Amino acid sequence: MDLDAYSAAHRDEWDELARLGAKRRFSGGEADELVERYQSGASQLSAIKTTAGQSIQGDRLSLSLSRARLRFTGAGNNVLSQLPSFFGAQLPAALYRIRWLSLAIAAASAIVAVLYAVWALNTPGVLANFGSQESQSQYVKEFVNYYSNHPSSSFASQVWTNNAWLTAQCVAYGIVGVYTPYLLFMNAQNVGLSAALLGSQGHIDTFFLYIAPHGQLELYSVFVAGAAGLKIFWSWIAPGARTRGQALAAEGRALFTVVIGLIGSLLVSGIIEGFVTKQEWPWPIKIGIGTVAVAAFLVYQWVIGRRAFRAGETGDLSEFEAGARQIVAG
Repeated sequence: MDLDAYSAAHRDEWDELARLGAKRRFSGGEADELVERYQSGASQLSAIKTTAGQSIQGDRLSLSLSRARLRFTGAGNNVLSQLPSFFGAQLPAALYRIRWLSLAIAAASAIVAVLYAVWALNTPGVLANFGSQESQSQYVKEFVNYYSNHPSSSFASQVWTNNAWLTAQCVAYGIVGVYTPYLLFMNAQNVGLSAALLGSQGHIDTFFLYIAPHGQLELYSVFVAGAAGLKIFWSWIAPGARTRGQALAAEGRALFTVVIGLIGSLLVSGIIEGFVTKQEWPWPIKIGIGTVAVAAFLVYQWVIGRRAFRAGETGDLSEFEAGARQIVAG
């Protein structure tokens, strides 16, 4: 697609959409035209996103569509009325935009963890850094007791807080470009060394059985946070047609949406870790609960996110903010 030619061909339509979206009162004909312009504009935005990705033209059209939608749906008398749209379209669209990067980070983390585990198991002296054989055996006991020595509710809350802090750092410090990969690398290294330590004591099954119920969703949430942070970093390294400030602002708004979603996913993984992992249930049931949780997240990101993205959503919070401003303005 020649984006400039496409924009020139539809410029009058988009200008009319913006004009109608700025009006406060409509005649019957204008109201019908607003709905018609909105429908055609949404289709055109979807075409731009599919073929050209992020662009200034697409961002402007998206803003006009947001204002138009507020005109014929109303902002409501409470920002909370926009939550269905947020969780049904904006959040999954933002997650969808970083789907491949999330998988790439997951694959890279798995490779690093496996390499460190193999290296530690096959290199004399590495595991000795963890102490004597007695100390290593004690570590195995503490690994199991870690999930059962605390009340479920307080343990789930502690785990949620720790994981939320890690993911927040991945996103917030993503602009630096170095700190997020460092956190992801250290996380993968710790997983690999922990597996090696338990494996050396003949308890590799214990490692996977205690990690699998909650770790599937928890680790993938960390990978998504890392993807969001790296996306922010890349936005000012390669801003495209936008200025670096515009690119950083747009990606920052959109990926702040991801942070809100990860708060929810980490809450779920924390509940599983606090209430499910420690139970004396059959392992297939406990691991199955974790698998269902991460599968639901993947469906939300890939299926619902794809539908929202193709409908023109970008995950940008500008529409939500516009609704809040209209409420304040009365």
